[in-house]
Amino acid sequence: MIISELKRFFRFDRQTVWLLVSMCCFILFFFSLPSGIFNKPRSTVLYSSDGTLLSGMIADDGQWRFPMRESVPDKFKLALITYEDRHYYEHSGIYLPSLCRAVVQNVSNQKVVSGASTLTMQTVRLSRDNPSRTIAEKLAEMVRAMRMEWRYDKEEILALYASNAPFGGNVVGLDAASWRYFGRSPEQLSWAEATTLAVLPNAPSLIFPGKNQERLLEKRNRVLELLYDRGCFDEQTLALSLSEPLPGKPYPLPQTAPHLLHTIVSSSGKGKQFKTTIDVQLQEQCNILLNQRVAQLESNFIHNAAVLVVEVRTGNVVAYVGNSSDLQNRFGNMVDVIRAPRSTGSILKPFLYAAMLKEGLILPNSLVADIPIQYDGFSPQNYAETFDGAVPASLALSRSLNIPSVIMLKEYGYQRFYHLLQKIGFTHFRQPADHYGLSIILGGGEASLWDITHAYAGMSRTLIEYHDSNGKYFDHAYGERNILQGEKADTITDEFPPFDAASIWCTYRALLEVNRPETELGWEVYNSSSPIAWKTGTSFGNRDAWAVGTTPDYVVGVWVGNADGQGRPTLTGVTSAAPLLFDIFSLLPHNRWFTPPYDDLNKIAVCSQSGMRMGEHCQHADSLFVPAAGLHASACKYHQQIFTDETGSARLSAECAEGRNMTAKSWFVLPPVQEYYYKTRHPEYLDLPAFAEGCGEDESLPIGLIYPKGDAKIFVPVDLDGRYEKVVLQATHRDHGATLYWHLDGDYLGETRVIHHMEINPAPGRYLLTITDVNGQSLFRYIEFIGKNQH
Repeated sequence: MIISELKRFFRFDRQTVWLLVSMCCFILFFFSLPSGIFNKPRSTVLYSSDGTLLSGMIADDGQWRFPMRESVPDKFKLALITYEDRHYYEHSGIYLPSLCRAVVQNVSNQKVVSGASTLTMQTVRLSRDNPSRTIAEKLAEMVRAMRMEWRYDKEEILALYASNAPFGGNVVGLDAASWRYFGRSPEQLSWAEATTLAVLPNAPSLIFPGKNQERLLEKRNRVLELLYDRGCFDEQTLALSLSEPLPGKPYPLPQTAPHLLHTIVSSSGKGKQFKTTIDVQLQEQCNILLNQRVAQLESNFIHNAAVLVVEVRTGNVVAYVGNSSDLQNRFGNMVDVIRAPRSTGSILKPFLYAAMLKEGLILPNSLVADIPIQYDGFSPQNYAETFDGAVPASLALSRSLNIPSVIMLKEYGYQRFYHLLQKIGFTHFRQPADHYGLSIILGGGEASLWDITHAYAGMSRTLIEYHDSNGKYFDHAYGERNILQGEKADTITDEFPPFDAASIWCTYRALLEVNRPETELGWEVYNSSSPIAWKTGTSFGNRDAWAVGTTPDYVVGVWVGNADGQGRPTLTGVTSAAPLLFDIFSLLPHNRWFTPPYDDLNKIAVCSQSGMRMGEHCQHADSLFVPAAGLHASACKYHQQIFTDETGSARLSAECAEGRNMTAKSWFVLPPVQEYYYKTRHPEYLDLPAFAEGCGEDESLPIGLIYPKGDAKIFVPVDLDGRYEKVVLQATHRDHGATLYWHLDGDYLGETRVIHHMEINPAPGRYLLTITDVNGQSLFRYIEFIGKNQH
């Protein structure tokens, strides 16, 4: 009974059986083609803005297999279809007439002489790594070909074939073959070149470019004649195509931007293609100029350099040379220096100058002290180790004087400046502001050429957009910009710009005055109708040489040095980096200068000597455009009114004015220490007349201490006998012939006249130094001397 019930349960009619069989066949057909095909590793390739190949990285399996194409160029497509599958657009994966003909031919010849494979079947076979040719495999190919036609349209199948067909050796895919055999993209191939590649995958191991030329030429020409017969081109094109030579040995792939490629791979991964904003011609020219420059510097053991060129309006990077070329990588030439943090030297000074202009803390030509200074053990020196006493802020910037910059930063505040740098895109200041202190303006911190160049581009973009928008500011001037096409740039939003247009314009005016290195040995004078605002920098120990320049259209950043950080005495921004900067600007279009932002500028009267707002005692005025905050800047503090006798040779005071003819005069007076150095460079500077006898004393202290400065701590060295060596103190007096009397903790040391140097031999400890002149005016300073065992 149980058996009969089972028979009845499993008894199906014929229709049900066919339905089940059909369902099974459909399921097998549906899943016959895997969801993911052609999953082999791909090469990584980098293209310029116009589609030119810049650099490539071979796939992990050692094959030049470019990323998948989305479409196939018409010439290659027509040649391929003509040669491989003339009925490609008429079938659904299998072409039955060809299949039947192949069966008859193979049976009659008792061997395989025709496979009847359509392009779709060949694509399936490529996806399965060309398995052995058997009847079962052929049947499977046909089923999968029909399934492929169901999943993809005809153009997609052609793209799959073109992206994965073998072209001899380790060259896979149309793109790799086109660049390897012809040195250009598939879209740029001639009819003869496209046809050569169309016939090559049929037997890549047998018909390899550079070998078997006759067979390859015969196949190519036969297809060209068929294309002519189909009306694809005229008779002249046929004749020219038949006369074209076959390719020889494969070309090496271009390596025009290898450092950019590796940098992008590190952030975005391998096996992709990246289209950049790079201008290929400019990139190639920058490569040549950079390598020529490094070749000149190698005699001084300077081996590396980098160049970055940014388009101001768009922020697009149009040239990116991360390092000099050396196939042996002897000197760290594979390091992408553009992204590497390096000591900034003086390259940040324009940002401080612009910030202080924006705040009204200085005017463009305000005098800034240039004297020996010391702040908490930090004693900066100018590069030439000289002092000007006082110097206009614009000149301090153009001459890149260190001491005025440190004095300006102390007034502005290094904490504020630190946050300003972060706001405009500097990413490598990762320690707290106190870690850098005042040294941040002289290279105490690190930045990359990428950040520096984009920060300057942000200032230029602010100025351009202000003009283009009739006085408006935008929130995207600063921050990282585009290098990949279609990439959304990271920007820094800020309702109020870090620098206003007027401050930037005044800063660039000062940078126009930077002395170009015409006098340097081997330097060719840069002649151009296009002015450039530029700045150099040299890090401590001559390890890094910087140069950055800008026009309204481009910003060029240059770094020169050694990737391992080794310094060289001759390595400076002016002599090493600036020549390359101007060579690159000579490649760029010459254009206008920045339009003055008159809506953001105010014309005021300034003292011609101090550069400050006109004070009540200033005699001569200059007219100057300044930022709005400059309207509230400090008035001149250096001009004071004095009274002299009728000869002008002696000063008078209220105590002795009675019965005398007094003349009121305006006098330009600097503080004593500033005056001491200022007079050496400005012979026109006039000392204050001495007071007439019995007319009292000077109202301001005429004594200045040059060394040491402030409440200083002085290390006293020990000689070979173990005794403390002598220390020389230095002072100045407004009266050149004055006598000064020196005391240390009340003990008389001696007197000096004209040259005020006092040699002492102190033991370690804290002392009160007193210096007094003949009028009884005294200067008091505490000085601490430190011995070898003290800290």
